[in-house]
Amino acid sequence: MREQSFLGQSILGFHRVAYTEWGENTDKPPIICVHGLTRNGRDFDWLAKALQDERRVLCPDIVGRGQSDHLADPSLYGYPQYLSDMTALIARSGAAEVDWVGTSMGGLIGMLLAAQPNSPIRRLVINDVGPFLSLSALQRIATYAGQDVFFDDFAALEAHMRKIYIPFGIRNDADWQRLAKTSVVILPDGRLTLNYDTAIAANFKALKADVDLWPFYDKIRCPTLVLRGAQSDILTDAVTTDMTKRGPKAERIDFENVGHAPALIDIDQITAIKNFLRI
Repeated sequence: MREQSFLGQSILGFHRVAYTEWGENTDKPPIICVHGLTRNGRDFDWLAKALQDERRVLCPDIVGRGQSDHLADPSLYGYPQYLSDMTALIARSGAAEVDWVGTSMGGLIGMLLAAQPNSPIRRLVINDVGPFLSLSALQRIATYAGQDVFFDDFAALEAHMRKIYIPFGIRNDADWQRLAKTSVVILPDGRLTLNYDTAIAANFKALKADVDLWPFYDKIRCPTLVLRGAQSDILTDAVTTDMTKRGPKAERIDFENVGHAPALIDIDQITAIKNFLRI
């Protein structure tokens, strides 16, 4: 694993976007893995490690998360900025085509990019998100995403993460500890907090209605796989079924005893992605 970065641009100037890079260049397209709203690129350590012998894997921290810069104007935390930054990452990869694995927000970014004419996305994996998002589910996420939380020690931070992210379906203590270690910031006063800007939730809190992205999904033409946690409140069974019938007519795999969103840590989840990307 190598730590890398590039400069993205907003109307306020340039900002640093960090990413981890795994594997080496091959004759196959690189894989870009993009995380959910409050998470970071290290969530894909398990998947990237499994893919790196065959493919180059790039796992960015979307601006405002992880090791990437925070934006001075919270209103800029939105999909226009995320699409711009990820377009820059695709260009930086030097590849004519890329495969995309996106969890939740990362899946929506991939969906919006894949819907564009002449999109460089060759194959698309959407992890537990779809073209229809209910206001109630989005408000649940915004409730915890916009709260500043502080902890006196690592054990308290890990306990908080186990509570908030219990739908991820993580069962191994070592996996929880590793996820927490890649999610922590040590403040000047010695307290700990999570490594994202809570202002990222501002646009979510402003939503007043469900979000309908079907017009974009219906334009996708690349092979698509949709993964769903069987207990997900973000991606319903009905929406998933429609995703198999509309647009790219996605392949579908459900994982039991998981909500929003599958952590892509378990071997069955990793194998599903490897098989779809034809590793």
